[in-house]
Amino acid sequence: MRHYLAILLLPIIFISCTESTSSIGIFPETDDIANSNAIYDVVTQSVLLDSVVYKNSNNYIGSIKDPETNTEIKANFAAQFHTFEGYRFPDKALLFPDYPNGNLEDSVECDSIDLQLFYNGYVGDPNNPMKLEVYPLSFERIIEEDSTYYVNTDLEYFVDDSTKPIATKVFTAINYSVSKEVREGDKYTNNIRIALPKKYGKELLNTYYDHPEFYKNSYTLNLYFTYYEKRDSARVGGLYRFAATPEVIQSTNFSNGNLQQLVEDKSCTYLKSPAGIGTEVTIPVNEIYRNHLNDSISRAQLTLTRYNSNANNEYKLGIPKYILMVRKDNVVSFFKNNKVPNDQTSFCTEFNETYNTYSFENLGRFITYCHYEKLNGMKKSGLSEAQWEAAHPNWNKVVLIPVSVKQTTDANGNSSYAAIAHDMSMSSTRLVGGTNNPIKIQILYSRFK
Repeated sequence: MRHYLAILLLPIIFISCTESTSSIGIFPETDDIANSNAIYDVVTQSVLLDSVVYKNSNNYIGSIKDPETNTEIKANFAAQFHTFEGYRFPDKALLFPDYPNGNLEDSVECDSIDLQLFYNGYVGDPNNPMKLEVYPLSFERIIEEDSTYYVNTDLEYFVDDSTKPIATKVFTAINYSVSKEVREGDKYTNNIRIALPKKYGKELLNTYYDHPEFYKNSYTLNLYFTYYEKRDSARVGGLYRFAATPEVIQSTNFSNGNLQQLVEDKSCTYLKSPAGIGTEVTIPVNEIYRNHLNDSISRAQLTLTRYNSNANNEYKLGIPKYILMVRKDNVVSFFKNNKVPNDQTSFCTEFNETYNTYSFENLGRFITYCHYEKLNGMKKSGLSEAQWEAAHPNWNKVVLIPVSVKQTTDANGNSSYAAIAHDMSMSSTRLVGGTNNPIKIQILYSRFK
């Protein structure tokens, strides 16, 4: 019981003692302004993040089990390939063994074709064997360039279901077929090479010669062929590369197991990425304004304390570095429309490793915004307070979501957010809170005497 009470007291200790929050104390009173403060309960709960827009250059394949929560994360990857602009295959005549007397009406052959997946890191035991299967995408169900896709999009829908896997590969994250000296060299990049049936290379070659316009406008799909140089009729090898890059269509589908069990835990809340769990926070706007209608909210601070992981495992997931606070009704539109925090209805904060917390320093503008939004809504609609709140059940709710952040700095050294996206790294943490365990928000009021 002593351990339990110590954890619950951490947010209060943090609020009153840390240097970073010392300014939340009572401001010196003047002859005209009186200050007061109060602390209110805040209810939090875990929520599933299902409509997560996938806008990220990082992609994943494979599966891993989170040792802390025992949940499994699986990832599938789909991509369409493009050609380098202006690239041309050799003249068709050069690909025939009896050049220059070959029949140019015949189809050409390729020597081999393979798929290379380059990666810059991995999560979990690098020696665990994994099996990878490659399927062709359907020509009827196309991944469209101008469409929005989510991490729970079923990528198998776009697969040509009339075929079996065209290739399989069993591999480990560390490629022991390459020497350690080469693997650790500057020129080596981790990759998985999968040999594909030669018929796909043959089809690509012959399509080019039949319809070169398809190729007018990539280094992960390699096509090898042999042709003849005109100079001395020597046989030489040719290589053509097609690439899947962030500029063209690629997407990762994530599926998480056992998340519902974590969401139903009332003794804490969770933050899990990619596309796992967020924490919903209900701000007690009515309680904060009760008996303070003539006061201004000078400061409002909410601190969330992280439970240390009890998983004794070297492969446990990392801690989300940044979290976004955004109104519950605005979650999807925020990411879909590439918005950044405005410090009124959306906020971002960074994990504090020293105090093991996430802290939102000033939510005063948000609380005031919600209060007057309700008052103006009631006036415009003619609804009572209870009726308006029933019609807008999420009016005072926000969701905390792990995010990745890009910042810019101006000439004066002031930083600002340039882009916010869902965090697609493998991370997980457990927070003090839950419907059975309210956390605290501290409010500082000011009033003219």
